[in-house]
Amino acid sequence: MRQPEPEPQSFDRVLSSMCTEPHPDARAAAERFLATNPGDPATYDAVAELEARAVEGLAALAAHPTPADAAGYVTSGGTEANVQAVRSARNRHGGSDGSRGGSGGARSERDVNVVAPASAHFSFTKAAALLDVELRTVPLDDDYRADAEAVAAAVDDATALVVGVAGSTEYGRVDPISELAAIAEEAGARFHVDAAWGGFVLPFTDRDWSFADAPVDTLTIDPHKFGQAPVPAGGLLAREDAALDALAVETPYLESRSQATLTGTRSGAGVAGAVAAMDALWPDGYREAAERAADNAEWLAGELAARGYDVVEPELPLVAADVPESEFQALRDAGWKVSRTGSGELRVVCMPHVTRAALRAFLDDLDGIRR
Repeated sequence: MRQPEPEPQSFDRVLSSMCTEPHPDARAAAERFLATNPGDPATYDAVAELEARAVEGLAALAAHPTPADAAGYVTSGGTEANVQAVRSARNRHGGSDGSRGGSGGARSERDVNVVAPASAHFSFTKAAALLDVELRTVPLDDDYRADAEAVAAAVDDATALVVGVAGSTEYGRVDPISELAAIAEEAGARFHVDAAWGGFVLPFTDRDWSFADAPVDTLTIDPHKFGQAPVPAGGLLAREDAALDALAVETPYLESRSQATLTGTRSGAGVAGAVAAMDALWPDGYREAAERAADNAEWLAGELAARGYDVVEPELPLVAADVPESEFQALRDAGWKVSRTGSGELRVVCMPHVTRAALRAFLDDLDGIRR
C-alpha cells in the first residue's frame, strides 16, 4: 500500500537549532545544481565557478585581505571545516613550507597537540580522534570565554593549532580572538577561528573575530546556519593557499588531478544555495536579520529574568536560562524543540525563523506550566 508522502516538520516551534529555513532563492538554486559535483571541478566547471564565488563572498564577509584570492571551499558543515583546519595545521606543523612551526622538522602525528577552550564544538574531539592528535582543552573565564592565560600555559612547541570560538554553541560567546592569535604566533602554531554560527552575525557587531582583526590562519563559517542557505553548506576559509595545499591528495582517475576536500564527491546544491543566499541577503538582509535576532534575544532574556530565572546575559542572539528540569520537560512535551547546555540550562537560539510571536507563545506555555 502506498504510504502518504512525508512532510518536513515546521520550524514554528524549533528554538534550539542553529539551522534555519533557507531563503527561497537559495532553495531554488540548490535544486538546479543538485546533481553537480564540485568535488571534480574540471568536469563540473559551472558549479566550480559558483564555488569560487561562494568562497569570495564568504571571504569578503570575514574581512579576508584579498577575498578574490582567498583559499577555501564549501564544506558539508562546521564539523568538516574544523576537522580540515586541524588536519591542515597538523600537516604543516614543523614542515618546510614557510610555516611558523619552529620545531625544526616534521613531527609524528602523535607528538602534535591542539589547544582549544572548553567551549569548543565537539567536532574538535572528533578531529583529534580521527587525526590521532592530542586535544588540550582549557578552562573558560567567568563569562564563558576562553581563558587566555590558561591557553598560554597549555601551548608548547608541539602545538600545531590554537582554536578560538566566535559564537559558542552553548552561550553565544566570542573568545578574545586577538589575544589567542598572539599566543598562537608566539608558540609557532596556527590559529583557527570557529565562527560556524557567529560568522553571519558578527560583521554587524564591534567584536574582533575576522581576518582583519587578527592573524587568523583558517576560519569556519557556515552559510547553512544564519546565512540561510540550504543544508549542507558549511565553509572553510584560509588566509593563504598553503593551508589547502597541505590537504591535497592526488585523484588520478578524475579530470581534476588533485583534491583538498574531505568528502570528495559533494552535491552542488550547497554551493549554489550559498551563493544565492548571499546574493539575496548580503549585506542589508543579513544586517536586518541579525538586529532582529539580537532584539528578540534581549527581549526573551529580560522576560525570563522578570519571571525569576537566572539568565546568562546574551552576547549574540542565544539565550541560556536556569529553568528547572520539570518545566523544561513540560515544554518539550508541549512540542517546543528546546535543548540544554552542558550545565543544564534551557538554551534558545534566536535564528531568523524565530519570531517575537513564537517567543510570546513559548512564554505563554511556560507561564501555564508554572501555575
